Amino acid sequence: MESNFVSLKPGTLLSPVPAVMVSCASEGMRPNIITLAWVGTVCSEPPMCSISVRKERHSHGMIRESGEFIINLCGEEQLKAMDYCGVKSGRDEDKFAACNLTPVSVHGFQAPAIGECPMYLACKVTSVQELGSHDLFLGKIESMGVSKLLMDEKGKIDFDKAKLVAYNHGQYYSLGKPQGFFGYSVASKEVLKRRMKKK
Repeated sequence: MESNFVSLKPGTLLSPVPAVMVSCASEGMRPNIITLAWVGTVCSEPPMCSISVRKERHSHGMIRESGEFIINLCGEEQLKAMDYCGVKSGRDEDKFAACNLTPVSVHGFQAPAIGECPMYLACKVTSVQELGSHDLFLGKIESMGVSKLLMDEKGKIDFDKAKLVAYNHGQYYSLGKPQGFFGYSVASKEVLKRRMKKK
């Protein structure tokens, strides 16, 4: 059978990916923010994430030295600040001040979370792997914070209210209307009707 695909050289095709602001701090340096799209969940027990950072980025040395980072998930309201923190360097300015962002203390961490973001994951570095253009930092999630505005009456997170954004090859996108849920392909008609009606 003839293929419908065009063969291309290997590249970073995987998309969309989360668009986040990672905050960091180290001794004697002001806290900084780096915008990253190469971020992922790597383990559930224990809960762990990874971030990939270029060696020449200002935050790289701070994360390596401190052994910690905080992933701040971003919504539509933080989009401009997130983009700004991706094109400006913390060597030259205080990004918290430049973007009117609020540093929020996180217990057991030098790095602050970003008060305006809907949620954060505070991670301690467990290992660093040199890959080439980027170093991969594996981090164990030690604590998480979620805006009170996102919690429903049952104590669950309402992710729709967060209006999270994704990155797709140079463009930012809002997450659209849900098209299904985990297990919907085998769910009963009653469950499908009930679950999709909520959305």
